[in-house]
Amino acid sequence: MIYHNKNSWFRFRGQAARPLSSIVRRRDMITIREEQPGDIKTIRDLNKRAFGQTQEADLVDKLRQTCDDLLSLVALMQNEVVGHILFTPVMVEGEDSIVQGMALAPMAVLPEYQRQGIGSALVLTGIEKLKKRQCPFIIVLGHAEYYPRFGFESASRYGIRSEWEVPDDSFMILVIGEFEMRGGVALAKYRPEFAESM
Repeated sequence: MIYHNKNSWFRFRGQAARPLSSIVRRRDMITIREEQPGDIKTIRDLNKRAFGQTQEADLVDKLRQTCDDLLSLVALMQNEVVGHILFTPVMVEGEDSIVQGMALAPMAVLPEYQRQGIGSALVLTGIEKLKKRQCPFIIVLGHAEYYPRFGFESASRYGIRSEWEVPDDSFMILVIGEFEMRGGVALAKYRPEFAESM
């Protein structure tokens, strides 16, 4: 990756993510695929169980209806959907440039299947699929101890901050392509459905 400050101009180049085999322990038992219409109710129930509330499930349903450019993946073990991850567009706006990447949120795994590498498999598969789409970066607001294993680091290192007041170490970016930002600190703006769900 390249990032430097010369006349407030930044170029970013992504690094390769760690291979799936180095992170996921039970990878031979996990199947990851894109969401299908028959998964919708299961995904809703899964998010409700994983988070213990309906807020994330409602957000996923709303984004599915309003956002054409999303990536929704499910994880299966023995043909049962046990995990889900959603990526939706996020805009990073500098003074003189706007770049679109993707935001990771939410991610959910059924409580009885957690700590088995399912979340890692979902994240890594999503990264690989977004690389193929030539997505330049992925933003996440999440646990500072969890996401760095995939290459995420503090977005503030790149002069990017969240539109919301959040802890610096929880707002992270993974650069997987190349992009340029011109002019000062850049602001990451999620789709309006996220603010509406808060």
